[in-house]
Amino acid sequence: MSNESEAETEDVEEEVEESTADEETESGLQEGDVVKLAYTARTVEEGQLVDTTDEEVAEDEGVDTEQQEFGPRTIVLGENHIFPDVEEDIYGKAVGDEGHVTIAAADAFGEYDEEQVRTVSKDKIPEDDRYPGAHVDVDGEHGHVETIIGGRARVDFNHPLAGEDVEYDYEILEEVTDREEKAQGIIQMMLDMELDLWFETDTVEEEQLVESDDEDDEDAEPEYETVEVEKETLYIEATPQLTMNQQWMMGKQQIAQQLTQLLDVDRIIVQEELGGGGMGMPGMMGGMGGAGGGDIEEALEDADVDAEEIVDEIEGAEE
Repeated sequence: MSNESEAETEDVEEEVEESTADEETESGLQEGDVVKLAYTARTVEEGQLVDTTDEEVAEDEGVDTEQQEFGPRTIVLGENHIFPDVEEDIYGKAVGDEGHVTIAAADAFGEYDEEQVRTVSKDKIPEDDRYPGAHVDVDGEHGHVETIIGGRARVDFNHPLAGEDVEYDYEILEEVTDREEKAQGIIQMMLDMELDLWFETDTVEEEQLVESDDEDDEDAEPEYETVEVEKETLYIEATPQLTMNQQWMMGKQQIAQQLTQLLDVDRIIVQEELGGGGMGMPGMMGGMGGAGGGDIEEALEDADVDAEEIVDEIEGAEE
C-alpha cells in the first residue's frame, strides 16, 4: 500500500472516530436538559466544605442542618446554575454517572486580591458587628472585618474562598422531564420554596393588526381585529412566603422571564386567593352573584327575606 493510501485510510478512520464521539456526546445530556444532582464540593488544599446536598456530610462538618434543607439539586444545564466546568463534565453523560471535577480558583471564587483589603471608618459598621471575623456590608460591598483599631476598621472584601481551588464530586440522579416537576425544581432552586403550580392552555382574545392591501396608502389608519389565540400558561399560587421573599420582591420580572423561556410557556400568572366573607347578609352575596346582578326581588326571595319588611324598617328608622 502506498503512503498516500495509508494516509487516506488514517484520515477516514479519524473522521469515523470523531463522528462516533460526536454521536455519543449528542446522545447524552445536553444544554437545556434538566437534571437532579447530588454533590459535595470542598477546597482542594484543606478540604473545607464549600457546598453539599448531603445532610449527613453537612452534620459531620458541624453545619446547622435545621436552618436549611438538603437534598438533590435541580439544575438546568447551560444556565450557569452550577460552575461551568461541572456542566461541561456532565455533557454527554447519563443518569447514574458520577464525576469528579477540579475548578481553578480563578474560575471558582476568584483569585485573592490584596487591593480588596481596605481601611474604612468604623462608623460604617454597625456596633454589633465591630469585631474581627464579623461579616459586614459597607457601601454595597460584602466583606469581613480583620481588625478594628481606634476609629478605623480593616475589612477584607474578597470572597471568603477567593484563591481556593475547588473540587466537586457529583452523581446524576435523574433527568427531569415532567413539566410540573421541572417547574417546581426550577422555582425551588431560584427561590428556595415550594409553590402550588399548574399548566393550562387558555383561549384569550387579542387585537391583531390587519394588513392593508393598499401598500401605496401611507396615510391610512391602521386597522385591528379581535382574534382568539391559545396561550400556554403557567399558574402559580401566591403565598405570604412568596410575597415576602426578597429574591421575588427584587426580581420577579427577571424570574418570570427566565421561567417563560426555560419552560416554553407564553405567560405566567401568579394568583392570590384572598380569604373570608363579604359585605351584606349571610348567604345573600352568592345568590346575587348567581343572578348576575339581575332581579333583586328574586334574590331576596331566594334568601327568604321579605323586601317590603326591609323597606318598612328603613322608613321607620329614618323617622
